[in-house]
Amino acid sequence: MEEYYILDIDNRLTGKVAAVITAAGRGTRMHSKINKQYLELGGIPVLARTIAAFQQCSEVDEIIVVINEEDINFCKNNIIERFQFSKVKCLVSGGVQRQDSVYKGLCAIGDNCGIVLIHDGARPFVAVENISESINAARKFGACGIGVRVKDTIKISGPDGFVASTPDRSFLWSIQTPQCFDYGLIMRAHETAVQNNYTGTDDMVLVEKLGIPVKILEGSYNNIKITTPEDLIIGESILTNL
Repeated sequence: MEEYYILDIDNRLTGKVAAVITAAGRGTRMHSKINKQYLELGGIPVLARTIAAFQQCSEVDEIIVVINEEDINFCKNNIIERFQFSKVKCLVSGGVQRQDSVYKGLCAIGDNCGIVLIHDGARPFVAVENISESINAARKFGACGIGVRVKDTIKISGPDGFVASTPDRSFLWSIQTPQCFDYGLIMRAHETAVQNNYTGTDDMVLVEKLGIPVKILEGSYNNIKITTPEDLIIGESILTNL
């Protein structure tokens, strides 16, 4: 475990709030010639719906969007300018893996950042209320993420494929984004991960590796990630019931 990180509470209470939206994935499971973040839901591209939630949140000061380098002009013309997203500070080309892309986005944030939200560009149904709750929790705790309670029974298997144990479902969460952090803390977490050649499945685990407790907030089952063609069908259904 890393040496315990000392949080700069004053900075996260007074500094600006930035959002890093990652949209550099190829979306191979979508089986589409168009990257999944540019597919439309209700006539609006997935990425545009995602950015709109952060644009509408009054507490968010600036937005960094991380995309594939070859998509920068397309995204600028067809997403940022078309929908007049005034809070988008810049478009950043992504890295080899999601963790690399997030770090590049974090490095593009301007001075005096106290809080940063990290969100998947393919989660277009994030509620503005959840964004605000995440910011408030990060100011209080330093690190948080939203999730929903697991509905199914989860089994842990052994190497032979037989059940090894059944964890108590009441303590299990399916983690979503945004995940929200003290800016200095998440930068330290990413830099430490690079030094240790460690790749995490999300940003929360990088902070956990520093020995920092991470708060879980109740999210929404509507906050799905658009990954497969079936998700588009579910997304259209969610739109009709919002």
